Amino acid sequence: MLFLQHPKFGKHASGARLEGIKQSPHFKEGKFQNLSYTPDLAEGASYYRVMKEFFFNKSSRNVPATVLPSQKTDLLNLPQDQDVLVWFGHSSYFIQLDGKRILVDPIFSGSASPVKFTTPSFKGSDVYTVDDIPDIDYLLISHDHWDHLDYETVLKLKPKVIKVITGLGTGAHLEYWGYAPDRIIEKDWNEEVPLEDGFMVYTTPGRHFSGRGLKRNQSLWTSFVLKTPSMKIFIGGDSGYDTHFKTIGDTYGPFDLAILECGQYNAYWKYIHMMPEEVVQAAQDLGSTKLFPVHWAKFSLALHAWDEPIIRVTAEAQRRQMPLLHPMIGEAVPLKETKSFTRWWEKVASMPSKLVTEPGPLTMAD
Repeated sequence: MLFLQHPKFGKHASGARLEGIKQSPHFKEGKFQNLSYTPDLAEGASYYRVMKEFFFNKSSRNVPATVLPSQKTDLLNLPQDQDVLVWFGHSSYFIQLDGKRILVDPIFSGSASPVKFTTPSFKGSDVYTVDDIPDIDYLLISHDHWDHLDYETVLKLKPKVIKVITGLGTGAHLEYWGYAPDRIIEKDWNEEVPLEDGFMVYTTPGRHFSGRGLKRNQSLWTSFVLKTPSMKIFIGGDSGYDTHFKTIGDTYGPFDLAILECGQYNAYWKYIHMMPEEVVQAAQDLGSTKLFPVHWAKFSLALHAWDEPIIRVTAEAQRRQMPLLHPMIGEAVPLKETKSFTRWWEKVASMPSKLVTEPGPLTMAD
């Protein structure tokens, strides 16, 4: 209980924030609820069986055998007129678009757990630190799980962030960690956030859960629609597959790019994380031109091989003729032009130990 008092566990909403949460149609019986019935585990599964699989039946390739390759784009000196996306592994990425800088679910601490040695990041996936990040116009936090809301990272980012946009209740953590209330925008699903210079964010549903301690679902998990003067991007957060993707596509789409979770899945918890084939279906439901699969290549949170998500989603995207972005960590992805990508994961096992490369010029391929 003493350990659970550490500030990194955050705070639950109270006072006026809690009273506002109670007005949400998605907050029932003392907690937030998904749109569809969503059990923690699939039919026939038990926590005993899941734990047994975790300890005794993980893939022998659950963690990369060698250091992951990467590039390191200089974000501090990136020309402001370049429209790019840079992925940091898992669900963390930087977007510079139409003159604004956006950061999503950053995690630079080297771990996705309150106990660091239990969920360390893969070797080679931590080429960036907070010092490499420029000032951020909008920090988007999809939910408060440890692999999306990183205490150490958001503390260090505090002087660089102008506004935080997140779901109801998550602001309680941020305020507790020293973020001024007027810098935090908390929204329910299907609400809009008008921003400067023609930018708009819509908060949209996911099918997941939340919680950093013993009590779940006291804050809202969310996805985002990012609308800029020139593009529309869906930022998926974590979600199992459901009809909400089609509803979002019909309401806010079509999209130039869908960024969707692809990894840490299993048939035992199929309602809260998508299988790779479902990721492609979700992108099509959204009416997206391109798909960028994330939530892999940094942490082992499931039983599958570390590269199984990208292998399966690549095969399904090719079958369905869905254009796919699969950059290596740190590689600059131009958002308004086409770029070809290597299947870098196929060479990981034979890579030497030093793999960080300096980026060359952005080259476009038809």
